[in-house]
Amino acid sequence: MANSGVLQEWFDRVDSAKTGSITAIQLQRALAVGNLQFPITIVQQMVRMYDFDRNGTMSFEEFVALNKFLLKVQQAFSDLERGRGFLVPDEVYEALLKIDISLDSPAFYTVCESFDKQKDGRFRLDDLISLCIFVQSARNLFNSFDTSKQGRLQTVEYEAHMNIPDEE
Repeated sequence: MANSGVLQEWFDRVDSAKTGSITAIQLQRALAVGNLQFPITIVQQMVRMYDFDRNGTMSFEEFVALNKFLLKVQQAFSDLERGRGFLVPDEVYEALLKIDISLDSPAFYTVCESFDKQKDGRFRLDDLISLCIFVQSARNLFNSFDTSKQGRLQTVEYEAHMNIPDEE
């Protein structure tokens, strides 16, 4: 993992107003400087995933947690890309396994289709990160509904959580 001092310096530069936190837009711009281009929706998911105090911004500690996740994804990418700068779907699947994400075939191919920006079967690092952020966010959402931790949701739990009235 990157040196904490280096991360703090980076964070302080991005937090130009010196508020102690950064917004999704600030994070998006900062990632772009590192040649990682993400739509704002993905960056907002990054912030939500690691916004432990739920204030809509990212503190330094939250940023460190995000950085750890991003480095894990980057390492999986680097282990598999063989100097080409991209992964093919089979390698994406292997990369997901390296970061403890397992999907069945239909879900995997649906997600791949959605995050293959160029529609060429080549996943660059930012494509893989976007895919991982989406899947991890979906996992977190599912886990918030799976209160019994059985790996499945019951309609009653979902309806109660979403305040859906019972049909008469």
